[in-house]
Amino acid sequence: MRLFLGLFLMLLTADLAFAQTSYHKMGQKALIDGNFKAAVSNLEKALATDSSDVNTLYMLGYSYYHSASYKLAVNAFNRVILLKPAENSAFYYRGKARNIMANDTKGISNTDREKLLLLSIKDFSRAIELNAEDVKLYQNRAVAYRDYGVLKGQKIPNFYDKNKAISSFRSCISDFEKVLSITPDRRDIITQLADAKSYMQNLK
Repeated sequence: MRLFLGLFLMLLTADLAFAQTSYHKMGQKALIDGNFKAAVSNLEKALATDSSDVNTLYMLGYSYYHSASYKLAVNAFNRVILLKPAENSAFYYRGKARNIMANDTKGISNTDREKLLLLSIKDFSRAIELNAEDVKLYQNRAVAYRDYGVLKGQKIPNFYDKNKAISSFRSCISDFEKVLSITPDRRDIITQLADAKSYMQNLK
């Protein structure tokens, strides 16, 4: 009886491992093919048998992000970072997801928008600490700083803060200048830099 039970448990474990591997591979293929909804479906099933597989978690977060499921993406990357604290790309995508959520004008308060933008800036800053040579990190942090400056520059009672707005725009400008020091021919960045300087100068 014990022998039979042991064999049964061994086979059950093998079946679960095979299912996890199979769903992982199908999810990976769907991700590569750009079918992010199918990737999400398969990767969620893969995690059902191994919730601590960091590679599956990362692919799931990436697939959530590209499916516009930003809250789920943030949750997935939270788990990735918990398991792998030096994964700078997880901070990058979590920061982007938070920035996008902050700019969604439906059903979000200015207080929540502020929190998301500050968390986004923090994510990009951490990613830069881990990889200071990645130009897209400075560009995305500049955008988050700009968005925060615009938000705090709005004449909303008990919310408007000129000093915070100016400080954020200065950080935005510094990051855009950093991008241009690495890639000087970026016309899009030159335009965004000029716009940020103009907006800061017009703050009253």
